[in-house]
Amino acid sequence: MNRSLYALGYALGAPLALALAVTVSPVAMAAEAAHGLTPMELATMDRASDARVSPDGRLLAFDVRTVDYANNKAAHSLWVKEIDGKGDGHRLAISDGGASTPRWSADGKSLYFMSGRSGSQQVWKTDAAGTQATQVTALPLDVGSFNLAPDGTHIVVSMAVFPGTETGDKPAKPADIAKSSGVVFDKVFVRHWDEWADGTRNHLFALALNGEGVATGAPVPLMKGFDGDAPGKPFGDDSEITISPDGKTVVFTARLAGRTEPWSTNLDLWQVPMDGSTAPVNLTAGNAAMDTGPVFSPDGSKMAWRAMKRPTFEADRFGIMVRDLKSGETREIDPSWDRSADTLAWTADGRTLLTTAYDVGQSKLFSVDVKSGAVKALTGEGHVTAIDLVKGGDKGVVYMADSLSGPSQAYKVSLKGGKAEQLTHVGAGTLANVTLGAYEQFSFPGWNNETVHGYVVKPANYQEGHKYPVAFIIHGGPQGSFGNAWSFRWNPQAYTGAGYAVVMIDFHGSTGYGQAFTDAISQHWGDRPLEDLQKGWAAALAKYPFLNGDRACALGASYGGFMINWIAGNWNGPWKCLVNHDGVFDNRMMGYSTEELWFSEWENGGKVWENPAGYERFNPANHVDQWVKPQLIIHGGRDFRIPFEQGLGAFTALQRKGVPSKLVYFADENHWVLKPQNSVQWHQEVLGWLNTWTAEAK
Repeated sequence: MNRSLYALGYALGAPLALALAVTVSPVAMAAEAAHGLTPMELATMDRASDARVSPDGRLLAFDVRTVDYANNKAAHSLWVKEIDGKGDGHRLAISDGGASTPRWSADGKSLYFMSGRSGSQQVWKTDAAGTQATQVTALPLDVGSFNLAPDGTHIVVSMAVFPGTETGDKPAKPADIAKSSGVVFDKVFVRHWDEWADGTRNHLFALALNGEGVATGAPVPLMKGFDGDAPGKPFGDDSEITISPDGKTVVFTARLAGRTEPWSTNLDLWQVPMDGSTAPVNLTAGNAAMDTGPVFSPDGSKMAWRAMKRPTFEADRFGIMVRDLKSGETREIDPSWDRSADTLAWTADGRTLLTTAYDVGQSKLFSVDVKSGAVKALTGEGHVTAIDLVKGGDKGVVYMADSLSGPSQAYKVSLKGGKAEQLTHVGAGTLANVTLGAYEQFSFPGWNNETVHGYVVKPANYQEGHKYPVAFIIHGGPQGSFGNAWSFRWNPQAYTGAGYAVVMIDFHGSTGYGQAFTDAISQHWGDRPLEDLQKGWAAALAKYPFLNGDRACALGASYGGFMINWIAGNWNGPWKCLVNHDGVFDNRMMGYSTEELWFSEWENGGKVWENPAGYERFNPANHVDQWVKPQLIIHGGRDFRIPFEQGLGAFTALQRKGVPSKLVYFADENHWVLKPQNSVQWHQEVLGWLNTWTAEAK
């Protein structure tokens, strides 16, 4: 691997900021003149998340992730600040042992958190001052997540156990371990995301808390023998679990596994008593599609959750369901709202639900009237990701949000909407002297003459009258969006900082434009979105004279990587080069080798052997004869969503044809590149590739 591409790029005329990024630390650069964002700054910037309001509405606790670049790792710490006070608050001293996932006790006197300081991941607590940590759980297995009962009497934790042996003990190994290395599987879900199946399941356990708020007694299994995970793997968290206000009932999201797990999206809500005296009961057996995110109303009379309607389609619209727990009456409160609800939270009076949803290139905070279903946007531009109410009347709601102009921060806004107040400024030091590219949303008639939106981001060093090379970035999903949001993986500002303009199109299939718009891509991966990309590129060139259409490269990951491979054989004319990260090359083999089979089967109209034409219709491997443009292939060795052989196959085709190409292989990364040094190298390789092929002719 070539680790000096920055030097090569600078020799070929790359911007000075790009060359500096590999040799000068973010701290040193911050003291200099304004410059564009560098990959080093992006990878090492402090990150805020998980803001939580104390019960009295006075304090805000939040997580700050910092990077130790030399050791290629990150650490988490807890910060606390007064919501109505000035300044950024203070880091809690207990963070020295590692701390994440802040959760306030019901009385607000304690702040619970996760830490591995004891040698395993356990739950700990401290007071608001954060000077001394007390261990809450001392379980023989790592705690994956935890929830506190509203009445303060119990804590519910998840641990990975073998179903049927939920004693909380580590399973004993056989006395005579065979020397052979073969592993036998009898279910097709042999690996998921980036891990091989080991037979364990995430199961829930209840522990009583004593008067000091510390767990006492043996953990009570709440899912004994249950063949399923709570929270779900690989990205489930405590939002999939809720506890009734009286502390007597636990409701969790889970999918019965068995043989059907890899092709089922049928997550249900299950109810179990806190004492574990009866087995979990399925509350949503009547819906064969996904149910998740349960939340009890403050008085415990109702429960809300999010539900899809179409089985095996993971990108269906989430409607908001509410059930009266006394009568059992259940209804969707927002059937006419053509957006897909995300995180849910009740207001104190139980009359309103707060949620987030993508909406025309933004992700907004909305209030939904439980009785009428009336929806009101409380925020405008930006990308809202999490919410937590400030208790007591209309003291507002705290939420996390980011945008193309900066990373995630905590804000507070009234429940009536209006101007939001920024509460945190994590990473501000890194960005103090960074010039970010100005951005603008635009629209054009796309496929079927329907309106399609996109964003153009100017180079950080933009000057009126100049023309700039272009990075044409294609989002993954494909049911996703490249809108007004900040990313630490695919961030347009990393390209603007290197002197590029950026164009991003939310083609048919993107989220936030209505469910019909999202649905339009299924079984149409290569025609409708390609038409949108083509028309969007033409519209951007016509509208923005600073875009140099003769010095442009197209880039994408996942579905975006598929589209790069598809473009290579079906629309390679405009591009000087291509970049494909973890993209699909052979759609037919993808249908047999990916782990979540429901995805390929829905998107291609059935199983491979039942509808082979559906897999071959838009198969990039069938158009390799037209591949002529230089292409960079990047793939992770632990990517089981789109296995490495897809990237290797594309690289082999390019090399065999004599097309200029490179393969960058990260053996220790999954579908994403997460390690700090790997992230910097990723950007070095990508920007170096763009610099090589978009350089002005001498």
